Amino acid sequence: MAFDYHPDAKLADDAGDCRHVFAYGSLIWNPGFEFVERNMAKLTGYHRSLCVYSNHYRGTPERPGLVLGLDKGGSCRGVVYRVAEPEWGTVLAYVRKRELVSGVYREDVRDVRIEKSGAVVSALTYVVDRQHSQYAGKLAVDDIARFVAQGHGLSGASKDYVENTLMALKEMGLEEKKLQSVLNKISAAS
Repeated sequence: MAFDYHPDAKLADDAGDCRHVFAYGSLIWNPGFEFVERNMAKLTGYHRSLCVYSNHYRGTPERPGLVLGLDKGGSCRGVVYRVAEPEWGTVLAYVRKRELVSGVYREDVRDVRIEKSGAVVSALTYVVDRQHSQYAGKLAVDDIARFVAQGHGLSGASKDYVENTLMALKEMGLEEKKLQSVLNKISAAS
């Protein structure tokens, strides 16, 4: 089966043996694939950050937006999906096509802890490649707000992406102060 993803995409060596996908952004509120179980989980060693210039889904090369990436350091609470074995190949192809469009994410398999049970499972993750030209790094909140406000691409506005992610995190009982401060700055500027 041929996959339609960036030719420079960095793929996990053992993703074919994995049956879980870790979500920290839009995959929380819009997974787009079938799963048999969804649990809150924590990934250690990476944190959720608006650190990826989006020039495809949530922006253009001329007016990039910003989207989330898993960046090194700290931890990230999100969702882990368990996928049925017969569906794994289809889900893997879908997630690769969605996440590896530009090569800014590096596919990896990492251990995540399911919060309810304490069980540790290996999950497919997409971490930001700090060497990629779309890596924005750590920006000031004013700069983040400017890119989020201007970004609009094939999947819509960068602001909608941030709002939907924040709403999904709040529904899970998670507070994300930085995302909220970005939206507050955009509202204040409007």
